[in-house]
Amino acid sequence: MPVPFETLIPYVIITAMFGVTGAGLSGIRHYAGGGKKHRWSLDTWDRVLMDRDRRLTGVLRGQTDNAIAPPGFEVNQPWRGEKRFS
Repeated sequence: MPVPFETLIPYVIITAMFGVTGAGLSGIRHYAGGGKKHRWSLDTWDRVLMDRDRRLTGVLRGQTDNAIAPPGFEVNQPWRGEKRFS
């Protein structure tokens, strides 16, 4: 006995919603990553370099080939000073 087509409609809807969700998540990751692939297994050194690249270019995943840093970069450092005792 064949399966009526009315029973397949919910399965098609569920599969379509999984596809739309996956495509949307992929698009958001692509846009947030600057059009580059997602990075895996980041260690502390990678995070430090990503922060440096963000301070140099203004974009987290941006990189530059300038040998000379832009003006003001010498005072733009990620280290936070200690709080004073009061």
